Amino acid sequence: MTSGEIKTHQKHAKLNRPQLGQFARNEIAILGTPCGNIKQMTSFLVDALGQLGKIATVEADHKAAASDQTQHLQFVDKISYRRLDYLDQFNPFHTRPLFSQSELVLVNGNHFLASAQIVVVDPKKPLDRKLDRLTNPIVVIKKDPEVAIPDYLKPYVQNLPLLEWEQMQQLADFIMDWVNARKPKIKGLVLAGGKSVRMNRDKGDLQYHGVSQREHLHQQFQELGIASFISCRGDQEDQIEHHLPLITDTFQGLGPMGALLSAFRTDPECAWLAIACDLPFLTESTIKYLVESRDTSKLATAFQSPFDEFPEPLITIWEPRSYPVLLNFLSQGYSCPRKVLINSEISLLQAPDPKDLSNVNHPEEYQQAILDLKS
Repeated sequence: MTSGEIKTHQKHAKLNRPQLGQFARNEIAILGTPCGNIKQMTSFLVDALGQLGKIATVEADHKAAASDQTQHLQFVDKISYRRLDYLDQFNPFHTRPLFSQSELVLVNGNHFLASAQIVVVDPKKPLDRKLDRLTNPIVVIKKDPEVAIPDYLKPYVQNLPLLEWEQMQQLADFIMDWVNARKPKIKGLVLAGGKSVRMNRDKGDLQYHGVSQREHLHQQFQELGIASFISCRGDQEDQIEHHLPLITDTFQGLGPMGALLSAFRTDPECAWLAIACDLPFLTESTIKYLVESRDTSKLATAFQSPFDEFPEPLITIWEPRSYPVLLNFLSQGYSCPRKVLINSEISLLQAPDPKDLSNVNHPEEYQQAILDLKS
């Protein structure tokens, strides 16, 4: 090493981090007007944007209430809703798990930060001392049409959409478009890392359609314009066609759960459409139907199994918000993706043709599937 070189030391593993804000992926702070006006705007937007899915709000209560300083946490079932009261202070590492299932979080920007901002121009609450909070303003609202935008604010809001306070529905439409434009793209994951104990040979290597089943599924994803990857174990890499892109398990010994977590570790920003390689009857039209029926406001979009009526986890679109949930289940000792689906809010579909979900695990089933596909 020469005297001009500096050797850097990477203390922690370099991970791809999801693009989260203080609370959630989609969060917008409203600031520049008194809290009463922010509450009025928030109330309207919650009603107007209900079709997005779950919407959360972050507010501040100006009237401090007496609390039991010895009670760390209180859970109250209010019949129509549940409430948690905390004594501890929060930081983003605490709040993100709580808001992870929210499609949109509306934040009182007078008291809290958020990754995007609605800037209200209101002489009653000037922003000249809060310009550091304008990290990503997306729209400007004028409280009074006669009031000009202050000079100190112009560099932050130039070229942004400008609305009047009375144009709340136009603001709701703008936010709807903003959230929809941020929907995660889908990537495909061919689950081919199983040990195929019952089949006595690699199920991903079986041929039903002229090529290996893993390559067949990869081709189906390509036909739909979806980039896809083959999920495999480390000791399988040399056995898989070299032109197929791989995601090797980094969560080992966990079966499909490990494959999903390894995929999210590779790209936590996209949704992963995972398909097992033991579904020889699965058609491109059924995959397309799943994609077109996707509900991004839910943790996942899955088919109901025609055999036991539970969600079928191995042909499912797992949204980015499922990543921390999968990790949470794993931390509690559960490595079953189906258990995650059963205990989460998902979109559950009926398959257009139940036979598409028939899996093949034994040699005699493989021979019968070959005959059925030929006929």
